[in-house]
Amino acid sequence: MKGFFLALLITVSCVFGASTARAGTLTIGVTPFPHKDIMLIVKDLLQKEGITLNIREFSDYVQPNLALADKALDANFFQHIPYLDNMNAEKNLKLIWVAKVHIEPLGLYSKKIKSLGELGAGDAVAVPNDPTNEARALRLLEANGLIKVRPGELVTARDVTDNPRGLKFVELEAPQLPRILQDVRAAVINTNFAVEAGLIPSRDAMIIESKDSPYANVLVVRGDDDRRPEIRKLIEAANAPEVKAYIEKELTPKGIVPAF
Repeated sequence: MKGFFLALLITVSCVFGASTARAGTLTIGVTPFPHKDIMLIVKDLLQKEGITLNIREFSDYVQPNLALADKALDANFFQHIPYLDNMNAEKNLKLIWVAKVHIEPLGLYSKKIKSLGELGAGDAVAVPNDPTNEARALRLLEANGLIKVRPGELVTARDVTDNPRGLKFVELEAPQLPRILQDVRAAVINTNFAVEAGLIPSRDAMIIESKDSPYANVLVVRGDDDRRPEIRKLIEAANAPEVKAYIEKELTPKGIVPAF
């Protein structure tokens, strides 16, 4: 009987994972840049409050939300609000954002041309294939006179109504976009993946979203956790003056700006 209860205890511990390991400890899921970099500043701030922040890296935009919903994480930090809203609806999640932290402008990059005027008939333009970022990419192209897109939030390449240059759209997962720049005429790339690939948005993007973009990257938790004392401390740290100063000094030159 004692062996049975020991096995049960081990099973329960595994189910709840790192997020319930011990009081005063939080586990947050992030994508590498700039989210991990920002959370390293937050980690130092929380350490002074007696809270240990464990940072777990992900390389995609789906697993961090699933892991949070499954209680393998206490929070995540990698996405903007429209993406979160879509994931909640699509996966039936109950996640909420609790703090805006920064904005990563989407930009159009190329290894083959230097200006929009060089885009011609039949040229392939790659865009992210997740619903919110594809819509965002198409709106960026529309705002710069390349195409027209029907009204709506989650538009795709099939919703392009006017394409005077005859551009061909290639829909790919966001992390893949920098890798295929040699194979397409241009690609609309998220700032974090662009910088990881050695691109500097303020220098290399032919066009880029304005600083008033509504796509702020946010800190996300489960809907019933936003009043936990440790989570409240995490929120405060994410919007601390030290974090803002770091973003302005280290990240703004790369095109990333504070959202608070």
